[in-house]
Amino acid sequence: MMNFKIKRLALLNALAKVSRAVSMKSPLPVLTGIKFDLKDNELILTGSDSDITIQTIIDQDDDLEIIKEGAVVLNSRYIFDIVIKINSDDIEIEIIDGLLTRIKGSQIEYSLNGTDAVEYPRIDLSKTGTHFIMSSLVLKNIIGETKFAASDKETRPILTGINFKAHDHVLECVATDSYRLAKKIISIDEDVTFNITIPKLSLDEISKIIEADESIERYVSDRKVLFVLGKNIIQTRLIDGSYPDTTRLIPLEFDYELDINRSDVLNAIDRVSLLLNEQNNIVKLDMSNEQVILSSYQQEIGSVEENLSTSFYKGEPLTISFSSKYANDAIKSFSGEKVKISFTGEMKPFIIKDFDSDELLQLVLPVRTY
Repeated sequence: MMNFKIKRLALLNALAKVSRAVSMKSPLPVLTGIKFDLKDNELILTGSDSDITIQTIIDQDDDLEIIKEGAVVLNSRYIFDIVIKINSDDIEIEIIDGLLTRIKGSQIEYSLNGTDAVEYPRIDLSKTGTHFIMSSLVLKNIIGETKFAASDKETRPILTGINFKAHDHVLECVATDSYRLAKKIISIDEDVTFNITIPKLSLDEISKIIEADESIERYVSDRKVLFVLGKNIIQTRLIDGSYPDTTRLIPLEFDYELDINRSDVLNAIDRVSLLLNEQNNIVKLDMSNEQVILSSYQQEIGSVEENLSTSFYKGEPLTISFSSKYANDAIKSFSGEKVKISFTGEMKPFIIKDFDSDELLQLVLPVRTY
């Protein structure tokens, strides 16, 4: 019968990671639980909803004392809440009868009905496929700089992911919902080739697990990708189908350019959006060499305009309208002090880049100006 003692914080930290993969709506009841597997001087915790699997390992050391090996599946929500509530430094977990599991602190004990670990689906977490290593913080940044542009609509599943394309020591990462697009290009040491689309939700969970700058290994297969980060393994399915070629969407020559301080334009969008709502969040930019005006108009309520006096514009006069939310999301993704916004015409997509770097590109489609 499984029996072990563990430091509460070590267990809480591990449960917080693996429970991210668990869905309470899973059609397979056993997947609403977390699998505890105690063997070979380690405790392996696994959570999965069959799209994404997260596994973390705690070694037998100061944090973990194994008394007897064994395995059980415990309801994810209850075990997590129990470990949060117990107010002692150490916890003992023991199967006392069949699958009835006792979770004991210094003054309190809970008993939870477990599920037989044999019922837990076998998940292949083998490290196979195209292997390459990158910095975990670089991956976390890529996810943060692109995921908001991916679609939330399941009508075109491929657009609900971020596309990762590696070739000739370059990794291109693209997300688009067909109204806007985010693209990040970085150089990589390894000469690997793959073209995969990872669900945005899976990347979100990976991003939350990354805490420090360490190496993250990636194994890319046909239908799945496996990430290894320290003692954590995260495996996610890939989205079927080929990602649309977005290169032709991105203009290469521009007749108009606006250079502006990033925080100035974000604050201006915020102020000008005050009279808008989610259904109508369109702002208008009127640009000429004399002045640059950002404005919005809401028929029932009124209008607002702000002079962007700190901006620098070059080109013929141009008026263009666009979603304030899309522009805000795009400009927020940059970390530099200034951004460069380049236009090719009033109904053509415009692109935003960092003033000093081409690594990250954001593209927004305008709307018709009335």
